Amino acid sequence: MDQEALMRQIVEQVMSAMNNGGSAPSTPAGGKMTAANYPLAEKEAAKIKTPTGKPFSSLSYEKVISGELTSDDMRIAPETLEYQAQVAESVNREAFAGNLRRAAELIAVPDERLLEIYNALRPYRSTKQELLDIANELDGKYGAKTAAGLVREAAEVYEKRDRLKKF
Repeated sequence: MDQEALMRQIVEQVMSAMNNGGSAPSTPAGGKMTAANYPLAEKEAAKIKTPTGKPFSSLSYEKVISGELTSDDMRIAPETLEYQAQVAESVNREAFAGNLRRAAELIAVPDERLLEIYNALRPYRSTKQELLDIANELDGKYGAKTAAGLVREAAEVYEKRDRLKKF
């Protein structure tokens, strides 16, 4: 099997698995997702949209190959991560739910910038002011308040443990 045929087969299998189901939404009266809604791709596909606003059900191999769908269409939307967080909470996985919400905050941050921030957070790579500037950027430019708080906390801890960049 050539590489293109293999890729087509894989994409078709993934898309088929994601689009199977399609049962009626079962969101409780409170509007929160629970374990009963999982997997979302099967039970709540009508509520899932791409970051560009396309319905989840519109994703197909043919549209990827033709260029009708871009990499932005294939990314997860913050709302979908929030749905996943609600499901996690419904089965008492609060820490996982928190991780999903932090990930949702960071979707707005370009990948290249995320990598720069990751490297800046390594010990001895940044001054306290550089870390505080990153936190202010995350908070002010991207609205990533939780992530900004974690960077501020890192700046304080690095200062106490003498892990900041030396001049």
